[in-house]
Amino acid sequence: MTTSTADSVRLVSPGRTHVGKQGFTYGSGASVETVGAQQVCLSMPDGARAKVHYHKGIETIAYLLSGECIVFYGDALEHQVTAQAGDQVFVPPDVPHAPCNNSGASCTWIVVHSSGSDQDGIVLLPQVDELLSSK
Repeated sequence: MTTSTADSVRLVSPGRTHVGKQGFTYGSGASVETVGAQQVCLSMPDGARAKVHYHKGIETIAYLLSGECIVFYGDALEHQVTAQAGDQVFVPPDVPHAPCNNSGASCTWIVVHSSGSDQDGIVLLPQVDELLSSK
């Protein structure tokens, strides 16, 4: 049997936010910053256009709660998937990507990273952002 301390289980209530390197405002979820998580984090970015980036050595799974969003990916953003409410998008480590909400309506994601913080390992690719503006 594992012994646990009274403060090892934590509740994260809505209302806390932070702006990520990707340019999104996130609803803060369970992460190293909020609960001391070491291997996983969950965040809820509101739909917009992210800066092109990848997560060095970190897997990402994004579940679209509401709305529609295009995720461009690849070294030159040459690929895309369109996610609708209920879809999950898996992005392997080190794959450049940029979610873009061009739908005209709000979209909300739940995003899980294989790291304690959704800001860990982010590498911004400003030279590829120019490609995104033409899509």
